[in-house]
Amino acid sequence: MTSLNLVAANLLSPMVLAFVLGFIAAVVKSDLRLPDGLYQSLSMYLLFAIGLKGGVELSRAPMSELWAPILATLALSVVTPLIAYSAARRAGRLNPIDSAAIAAHYGSVSAVTFIASLSFAQLNGLKPEGFMPALVAVLEVPAILIALGIVLKQEPGKSLGPLVRELMTGRTIVLLAGGLLIGAISGPAGVEPIKPLFVDLFKGALTFFLLEMGLVAGGTVPDLKQHALFLLSFGTLIPLLNGSLGAIFGIVAGLGVGGAGVLAAMAASASYIAAPAAVRMMLPQARPSLYLTGAIGVTFPFNLVIGIPLYQEIAKQASHWMGR
Repeated sequence: MTSLNLVAANLLSPMVLAFVLGFIAAVVKSDLRLPDGLYQSLSMYLLFAIGLKGGVELSRAPMSELWAPILATLALSVVTPLIAYSAARRAGRLNPIDSAAIAAHYGSVSAVTFIASLSFAQLNGLKPEGFMPALVAVLEVPAILIALGIVLKQEPGKSLGPLVRELMTGRTIVLLAGGLLIGAISGPAGVEPIKPLFVDLFKGALTFFLLEMGLVAGGTVPDLKQHALFLLSFGTLIPLLNGSLGAIFGIVAGLGVGGAGVLAAMAASASYIAAPAAVRMMLPQARPSLYLTGAIGVTFPFNLVIGIPLYQEIAKQASHWMGR
């Protein structure tokens, strides 16, 4: 399937169309509202389900297949926040605080973008490695610590210790890691009885969740106008750069085209769960109109509509160039 066909297939998928519906509803100021707490409930379900399925596959994977992708992911967790910080400081001419806040978001990973890219790859006949959910946890925490550490080292009296604990006990890590552990211990036979809930209903829940994300993203449009040129350029070009690196790192680490495309989408994504909580805790003076609007209002829609199929194509080309 060509890259244009991949983009077309992605645009016409129920998940992306649900996101577009929510986005339009927010822009036209519709009274469409989802019940309170639904976002939290759906995000918890999706994180645990993807961890559970990944744990089952992890139980089948030998360690010899894991170490190289883990090292590649750790390398990305160092490189991507440094790229984002440098671009924000030099191209965006932002102060160190706002630059570090943005770097924390763009160095970390969006679990929803990961799930969407995984579903996209599977729907298009690709087979990402089953242990990919484990790489989400590997990518998320170090990137945030590195980004915030850049500026916190200049502020006496502030320590990363409380932040580390906050990140490691946050719902993203707990649900993903917990699901991985349960799935790995239970194995395919143990998970079979709960398959109707955590496997069969997964894509339907993701579609409804993306409707909510569309409402959230559409709500950032007024803030986008304040820094439109910077956020639009940064929120698309940095993901393209990071995504390309992710695809190359993935192929070099021995991932298949599907897995490398998913890793690329992870590297290209911007966190809007763990990173905002960390930034609010450690850098309360940073401007949410920059880091949240960029992550949710620009990068997430860009990745969902265009980025995910594009990164998959980059992974395919990288595999071809390297003779894999």
